[in-house]
Amino acid sequence: MIGVPPPVYDPAAPRAAATLPVGTSATVRCYVRELLRRHRVAFVLLVSVNTVAVVASMVGPWLLGDLVQRLADGANVVHPERTVALFAAALAVQAVFVRLVRLRGATLGEQMLADLREDFLVRSVGLPPGVLERAGTGDLLSRITTDVDRLADAMREAVPQLTIAVFWAVLLLGGLAVTAPPLAPAVLLAVPLLVVGCRWYFKRAPAAYRSESAGYAAVAAVLAETVDAGRTVEAHRLGPARVALSDLRIRQWTAWERYTLWLRSVLFPIINVTHTTVLGSVLLVGGVFVLQDWIGIGQLTTAALIAQMMVDPVNLILRWYDELQVAQVSLARLVGVREVEPDSGDPDVRPEGRVVRADEVRFGYREGVDVLHRVSMEVPPGTRVALVGPSGAGKSTLGRLLAGIYAPRSGRVTLGEAELSRMPAERVREQVALVNQEHHVFVGSLRDNLRLARADAEDAELWAALGAVDADGWARALDDGLETEVGSGGAALTPAQAQQIALARLVLADPHTLVLDEATSLLDPRAARHLERSLARVLDGRTVVAIAHRLHTAHDADVIAVVERGRISELGSHSELVEAGGAYSALWRSWHG
Repeated sequence: MIGVPPPVYDPAAPRAAATLPVGTSATVRCYVRELLRRHRVAFVLLVSVNTVAVVASMVGPWLLGDLVQRLADGANVVHPERTVALFAAALAVQAVFVRLVRLRGATLGEQMLADLREDFLVRSVGLPPGVLERAGTGDLLSRITTDVDRLADAMREAVPQLTIAVFWAVLLLGGLAVTAPPLAPAVLLAVPLLVVGCRWYFKRAPAAYRSESAGYAAVAAVLAETVDAGRTVEAHRLGPARVALSDLRIRQWTAWERYTLWLRSVLFPIINVTHTTVLGSVLLVGGVFVLQDWIGIGQLTTAALIAQMMVDPVNLILRWYDELQVAQVSLARLVGVREVEPDSGDPDVRPEGRVVRADEVRFGYREGVDVLHRVSMEVPPGTRVALVGPSGAGKSTLGRLLAGIYAPRSGRVTLGEAELSRMPAERVREQVALVNQEHHVFVGSLRDNLRLARADAEDAELWAALGAVDADGWARALDDGLETEVGSGGAALTPAQAQQIALARLVLADPHTLVLDEATSLLDPRAARHLERSLARVLDGRTVVAIAHRLHTAHDADVIAVVERGRISELGSHSELVEAGGAYSALWRSWHG
């Protein structure tokens, strides 16, 4: 029994990197059937063209067998020119239809790959915001880049080629059964060896390929995190630790790479022995049958040639099936997003008012570990509330709950007595908007970036929104104004300017409730103060929950909530909390030196 133990490694490390789900076999099969239904006409056409090509390829062995049989029978006139003419005609037909098979197969593969990419993008965009936030960048990027790249060859070649090979093998077996019926069972003598070898391989391969893909995702996540936090790594001298972690993840990934290579190194010799067994069994059994006059020498010739021709389709089936083991893992990772319930909500749930309320809310990112503990607060319409407290206290988490990004583990977060977690996402975004310190400028014109918030906004409204956030000065100085290309490859914008664009989108979206998570943190204190004063005029009359990075933001708020260890420890106005002499008063005194 051939056996080598799998690599010694910690399986939890690479597998834990994937926070988005991996599709089950049922999900993958369902999606494949859906793709085939979409392209059933092209699929049937591919099979039809391939059938003609295979039948034409069997004309040559039949002609040669017939010629050998006539010579063996002592025929005086064999007319070789007719045989050559028929063979040339069959060869021409085969060449034409093989070209059509390749063309149709490549076209079908590209169409299916395009559908897969579009389906993944549409489904990813429709995922609940909380799911995307928890997934992080490493796993999501590895799916949309590495997994799509791995699937590209499979979709372009493996799927059509595997289809072609299966029908090719079936037709060759049918041809063998028609031309030399007694020899058809001889081909089956090699089946047990092939079945045993393939069962051994495919029992181990899927799990190994899944671990290999998860290991690569873990490598991508570590590298992306290290690059993104490069300054922090350098400042805290974390370089050796990050390098050691990267080395560990790479070792785990390459261990699975070596293991999958070893699996293939066992399978391929078995395939070669199978080919030899097929041809040898046909020749040996056929030789006995010829000696017993059960079949003619021509039939044996035709059967041997057809048996030799079966090498190609069997190789194709096993080669592309092996490739599909890798592709199946990537496909499972891509269609895994289909197992996440879309954030559809209940269309009948509508807010009746603008009061934002949290009642006995508990929330945690991990099972059994709460970040917020029975938090309750009420934000009347038009109130400006500031959330202050030490880092890690739960301010941003509470802000995301109030914005409807996350649903509480227990308790309720409501807008106008309607639970945010039960409302459709689009309806929540119409009512409540979240702007945090993370921002993005998309590749395109400045106008297109602003119109993401409202597609029908006129230029005058765009300039007004830029003016509201003090961005019209530098925007008007751009060479092409609103037509200026920004983003990667376009006009370079500073982080502060990019954040101003994000805030201008907020002005255009015009929601009645805003959650600002340190939205001006990338601006210098003077610019941030000036921008906040401008925003105060724009946001007048709206409900604002500001997660305060600087205490002057809290000073201007109507109500201040002090968050400590996942609880609201103090609640009141600036003057009330300073006079109370509690945690906020201590923060205020320390901030003023």
